[in-house]
Amino acid sequence: MIRNIGKFLKNTFPFLSVLVLWHLSVQFWNPAGILALIPIFYYSFIKPTDWFTLYAVIFCFLIDYKFDTLLFWTSFYCLFNAVNGFQSFVDLTKQKSEGVMVFMAYFATSSLILVLADWSFIIMVRAFWLVLWSSVLYVPFVALAKRINND
Repeated sequence: MIRNIGKFLKNTFPFLSVLVLWHLSVQFWNPAGILALIPIFYYSFIKPTDWFTLYAVIFCFLIDYKFDTLLFWTSFYCLFNAVNGFQSFVDLTKQKSEGVMVFMAYFATSSLILVLADWSFIIMVRAFWLVLWSSVLYVPFVALAKRINND
């Protein structure tokens, strides 16, 4: 019985983590469920999971809907996924520290584009906060994911 529960949790954790983080949106800590990009990034690029890409695209679209950005996160995810798929120079699955630097670059670049599209000091500070906050939360999420997957 416990083995079945563990197997179920191991198989559904990538999908449930995105759903929970997207649903738990709070204006300051998780605006529009943006922290759902942590498991989306991890399970798409660092530890690829079967059937996760379509799920990630759907939730990027839902983040766009809540964040009121017209297909920005969806197109940025698809662009990054395409670049990652066509290149063979960098293997994201073998990055140091489970790809935290790559995630920081991914999230910071996308946030910078959003700041430049609608410049104000408050938006810049908020984007800086979100990059810092999501980068800090990436590490415990990866630790939890590795513990659940027994890696």
